[in-house]
Amino acid sequence: MTTDARTLILFGYDWDASAFARLEREWPADHAGFDLFTFPSYLRLATFDLQRFVDDLALRARRRGWGAVVSHHEQFGALGAALLAERMGWPGTPVAAVLACQHKLYARQVLQRVAPECNIPFARLDARYGDPIPPGLSYPCFAKPVKAAFSVLARRVANHQQLTALTRFGPLEQWIIHRLVEPFDAIARARLGEVPSAHGMQLEEPVDAPQYNLDGYVFEGDVRAVGVCDAVMYPGTGAFQRFERPSRLPERVQQRALDVARRFLNAVGFDHGFFNMEFFYDAASDALKVIEFNPRLASQLADLYRRVDGIDAHAGSLALAHGEDPCRAMRGRPSAGAAASFVFRSFDHQTVPSTPTRGHLRAFFARFPDAWLQAMPKQGRGLARDFKWLGSHRYGVMHLGGDDAFDLHERYRRACALLGWPVAEPREAHVHAPTVPVARRLPNIEGVPG
Repeated sequence: MTTDARTLILFGYDWDASAFARLEREWPADHAGFDLFTFPSYLRLATFDLQRFVDDLALRARRRGWGAVVSHHEQFGALGAALLAERMGWPGTPVAAVLACQHKLYARQVLQRVAPECNIPFARLDARYGDPIPPGLSYPCFAKPVKAAFSVLARRVANHQQLTALTRFGPLEQWIIHRLVEPFDAIARARLGEVPSAHGMQLEEPVDAPQYNLDGYVFEGDVRAVGVCDAVMYPGTGAFQRFERPSRLPERVQQRALDVARRFLNAVGFDHGFFNMEFFYDAASDALKVIEFNPRLASQLADLYRRVDGIDAHAGSLALAHGEDPCRAMRGRPSAGAAASFVFRSFDHQTVPSTPTRGHLRAFFARFPDAWLQAMPKQGRGLARDFKWLGSHRYGVMHLGGDDAFDLHERYRRACALLGWPVAEPREAHVHAPTVPVARRLPNIEGVPG
């Protein structure tokens, strides 16, 4: 660290909370924001105004000694950090670039210009929430909000009835959706000009292919890869069961993905900051299709890079926020040959596993002191909303490392037994030896095994 200025972290919860706490001694920081998913914190949504929030932080910045701002929060944090950095003259991702990534319909339009071979056929749904669905649409299709986060309301629908059900909400749900989208929509209209409203859904042609994440950052306009993580779904669903590192994706395909990311990011003026590109790759047809761009670090995956590659992306994001090349800050030592972020879900209201007891947790951490675990129990309306908005209830996330993929999944099975949670068996294809990932070849990252 080469500056005495403190860092302001916005909406730093879950993975971010533990990562930034670990780095507090080297990178002292203050925090602002609230947790959208816990009570009573989320009650602040009722009066939250993003622009006023940024204005207040700007007034406090010099008094508190802040010299940089970081956020890996998709809903409000990334845009709030960009607005504040712009206001204060700090290094940051340009506001228009954040908006271009987060406005899913606008991003598709940009991608159609710069990488049409990697785009997915798309169209705006010509109906507001609660309005009749127009006749004559082609099914099946994939429906998702123009602006959302965490795969909320993103679903494959088979027919008119399913799409109608997906877009029907009670008064409270409609109020929540409006409060989540309106701050973004107002700023997008002001900054991007004539763009479609972010209040609504878009339809895309379904893609049946494995899904991947390319993570990277841009420093002084140079687009660099950190690596690729593989996504594995619960069978027959579009719900993530786990993310794995290292990747099995061939290196030539990883380089193609990086080239597509470079074209898109350059087109929207994304010249500084971390990014995440979700994409499909079908080996049979050699087709690569972009799902979306996220203008921030994928915090859930950052821990996997730290375990397997010795790359501390959270430390890199702090350095980048202060205008430093993040390579040296990210240098570390690997602790595992393979790692995964396991997502525990229930698809049935009646079969939600119980929260681990203190005894369960003591036994779990005694056996797996290197693990990261978060239980996310819900009940009542919160549980019902999970099933409505996500199609399942995510009741826990666990991170583990292992000597290799086989050892990792053996540890996973033993961990599930200690927690009393069911095991989702891996497909055989996902425990084979991986190919060499892009990140291991980056010459700028010191200390990464090659």
